[in-house]
Amino acid sequence: MSEFLTKLKAFEGRMLVPATWGPDEVNTPMIRHWVETMGDTSPIHLDDEAARATGRDGAVAPAQMLQVWTMRTFADKMAGNDPSTVWTDLIRTLDEAGFSSVVATDSDQEFFAELRPGDRVSVTEVVESVSEEKKTGLGTGHFVTTLKTYRNGDNEVVGTQRWRTLRFRPKSDEPVAAPEQPRALDSIAPKALRPRPALNQDNAFWFEATKEHRLVIQRCTNCDVLRHPTGPMCGECRSLDWDTVDASGRGIVYSFVVNHHPKIDAFDYPLIVATIELEEGTRLIANMTGIAPDQVEIGMPVELDWIDADPELTLPAFRPAAREDS
Repeated sequence: MSEFLTKLKAFEGRMLVPATWGPDEVNTPMIRHWVETMGDTSPIHLDDEAARATGRDGAVAPAQMLQVWTMRTFADKMAGNDPSTVWTDLIRTLDEAGFSSVVATDSDQEFFAELRPGDRVSVTEVVESVSEEKKTGLGTGHFVTTLKTYRNGDNEVVGTQRWRTLRFRPKSDEPVAAPEQPRALDSIAPKALRPRPALNQDNAFWFEATKEHRLVIQRCTNCDVLRHPTGPMCGECRSLDWDTVDASGRGIVYSFVVNHHPKIDAFDYPLIVATIELEEGTRLIANMTGIAPDQVEIGMPVELDWIDADPELTLPAFRPAAREDS
């Protein structure tokens, strides 16, 4: 093991965040904001009677809100009240070695108990692992995994979250050996590949359809509710049976951001990333094409386009809808 890796491994098991209580109890107003934003129509989150009909004691918070209850407030952040110096030291160690860029790779969550309004939630976080040096499409780097453990007021574990990031040295910063016989075309480096999606049994069908220039939406065959992102279970009736329908490709811009930094060779900048609300009612995140960032507007009609990134990856994108002749 190299001296540098030994230094990184010394961070494993160290506490990033000691037991820290969320600023507020689990509460109905925040749940209401969440379900409306996410389009979660299950009545068990806001209706006590509907929740009791399923055997619960009353309305419960969506499991995916777990992190919300312990997020630091804006005032805390402005005051610099960060309980962790370990994380700062770890990142400084990586930065000084040239691993100064970062990309989130995945977040694995497990839920063990439901939360109800009035519950209090605390969180602890430790450095679970730091990988040896890995070569990736973005550059060489180290995967850093932290483990958050959430507990209720009775000190029972209600959920965990493994958060993994890649701290890497961009390819453009890595030394490149000069070719033995340079030619004029050698000065034009091939464009980097777009990051690969994390395929699994719940989403592979969707990416296979994109290769055929088909935008499909998962549909519950029990209650006909459409859903995206894809998943194994219907959030409305909890059925595991599903099929797909082909989207029309028409929709509107629900929201958008324009990415400028950090620049990754695989993308063209400025990069418009939009949340598109399809006319079928589901939403997805995609790039926009054929338009300048300052021309994008919330609510503008869009239509389906395709990005054939490489032979193995095709992704839906959206462009301004063509105006109908009057």
